[in-house]
Amino acid sequence: MTAPSGRTGRPPLTEARKTEIRLEIARAAVELFVAQGVAATTGEQIGLAVGVSARTVWRYFPSKESCVRPLFSAGIDVIAARLREWRPGHPLAELFDPALATGLLAATGPDGATGSALVRLTRTEPGLRAIWLQTYDEAEPAFARALADRAGLPADDLRPMIQAAMLNAALRAAVERFAWSAGGGEAVADTATDAVVGEAEVAETLRSALTIAAEGVS
Repeated sequence: MTAPSGRTGRPPLTEARKTEIRLEIARAAVELFVAQGVAATTGEQIGLAVGVSARTVWRYFPSKESCVRPLFSAGIDVIAARLREWRPGHPLAELFDPALATGLLAATGPDGATGSALVRLTRTEPGLRAIWLQTYDEAEPAFARALADRAGLPADDLRPMIQAAMLNAALRAAVERFAWSAGGGEAVADTATDAVVGEAEVAETLRSALTIAAEGVS
């Protein structure tokens, strides 16, 4: 009898499924980091929380700190797309309405208090801080391209590069300020009213930062 040809076993994962797994690992890592600290968290624990092996965790991420990177970078493409769509002559500070502002904060971690707690951890955890800063560093060229497209300028024009640097710094400072101010020791309520207030606070913080930093962007 001739042996069957072709490979057997599980079919290869789709890119969409790989993205889902990366996000599942990221969310599990955040919950463990917040609950017990980065040093006490192992790859085995992260994998167990997701239902995969530690080997699978390391296949997707080189270190436990880097597991959170998908959550830090999730909003960059959305912001860049909004920048390209935002018409010249309209202040960029108005770009960040409560819905987009909340989405930006949520992109740094799971919704609510856990996301803010993750950002606060970047102040005391050098490994997380490095990932956080690297994510914003890599966002800057994307913002510069979007601003250049918006203004009809070449991609290597100095103006959108400088504007992107100011915008990038303002965004990071605003998200950090909101997250750190939310960690003042008070319990975070989860009522609908408090959620709306939180959205307004995020949006106002972002608008204030951009008003200061982006006066030359019109």
